[in-house]
Amino acid sequence: MIRIWAEQALLEGGWASDVTLAIDGCKIAGVSTGTLPEAGATRVGALLPAPANLHSHAFQRAMAGLTERRGPDPRDSFWTWRQLMFRFLDQLTPDDVQAIATFVQMEMLEAGYAAVAEFHYLHHAPGGVPYARLAEMAARIAAAAEQSGIGLTLLPVLYQYGGCDRRALGPGQIRFGNDPDRFARLVEEAGQALSTLPADARLGVAPHSLRAVSPEGLAAAIALRPDAPLHMHLAEQVAEVDEVQAAWGARPVEWLLAHAQVDARWCLIHCTQMERHETLALAATGAVAGLCPITESSLGDGIFDGVAWTGAGGNWGIGSDSNIRITLTEELRTLDYSQRLRDRSRAALATPEKSTGRVLFEGAAKGGAQAAARDAGVIAPGRLADLMALDTSHVDLEGRSGDTLLDACVFAADDRAVSDVWAAGRHLVSGGEHVQRHAITSAYRAVLRRLTAL
Repeated sequence: MIRIWAEQALLEGGWASDVTLAIDGCKIAGVSTGTLPEAGATRVGALLPAPANLHSHAFQRAMAGLTERRGPDPRDSFWTWRQLMFRFLDQLTPDDVQAIATFVQMEMLEAGYAAVAEFHYLHHAPGGVPYARLAEMAARIAAAAEQSGIGLTLLPVLYQYGGCDRRALGPGQIRFGNDPDRFARLVEEAGQALSTLPADARLGVAPHSLRAVSPEGLAAAIALRPDAPLHMHLAEQVAEVDEVQAAWGARPVEWLLAHAQVDARWCLIHCTQMERHETLALAATGAVAGLCPITESSLGDGIFDGVAWTGAGGNWGIGSDSNIRITLTEELRTLDYSQRLRDRSRAALATPEKSTGRVLFEGAAKGGAQAAARDAGVIAPGRLADLMALDTSHVDLEGRSGDTLLDACVFAADDRAVSDVWAAGRHLVSGGEHVQRHAITSAYRAVLRRLTAL
């Protein structure tokens, strides 16, 4: 039995002081308030539910900072960035992907995330030739999680076409491609690759987008694992909306709601190009909106209507997507600031009962847990022990407590205020550093040196 004692903790029912948590295996066994610290207990300042990072393409971490020059196109955009990404990934080997993913997961843990939903579409060798083990790359993501200790929800991606006209996949992109039958085999093998991980690992499916799958392929992916998480990019770019509307006769959100039973197992990524009626209708389904504010800013996607979504009771969570920056506090800050800039307002997501920081932390924790199919998101007996602790002696948190502490963490401090992280009871970050930081970072540096030399 592991025990944690916190000066203050955000519990399911709100803030409490002098809190002792008992952890038995992967779950919280008991929560007591008004206690004194016990001998042998880990003492922390403020204890919070640790969110799951609900959207990641791990391999893109290694290209961060490489796409900030203007190309021959006079107007750089998501689509020109994507061509650079395709050329970059053609250099990656399975060993590279494993080292990159391990480093990414370590950074996520140090930022306060306890788990990640990996939207995994890099399946095959360059040229699109499958590896001898069809799910080789999925196995490498699982191996990374085995070393980092992060809670993993693996989402193999179905990617069939280069666009709504069903054109063939181009260079780089061809490494993603599968038809529904081969994809089903890949998902089965990916599940086998998770067998070496702790019991909190999960397997879902991810039809990439309405651009990249056919209606028949989407239906097959939905039916493949009917009780598992299902993630999909939706309504990210204006050109994507126009393409889907021209080919399928409706805007992406409208088409999806008319042709699929969207419910709480769905996580729709980005949703930055929705009209208000689409926002309200999608929020009513119980699906999670997967928001990646730093990547959406980097790629010029647009601004998700968080005010309307939360006002309609919609669930949402945070992902790091391209992993150009892996930082929970900056993702939350960027989300809130985008709402303020659009509406020329302040404290746009706060409520009369809860401050902005409280709304952001609780929303990310609960939505991330739902999207990753983890019984977490709150601190309560019986839940997974996905926990993060803040160092209340950090200069920006000095003298802060309760909701004000969270506001200071999001808007004044940064992830260096994170002292400890547990993923399903596994104590992986202590004193702000991952327990295997040196070895993981060394392997990642070696990959960057090899890629730079090419």
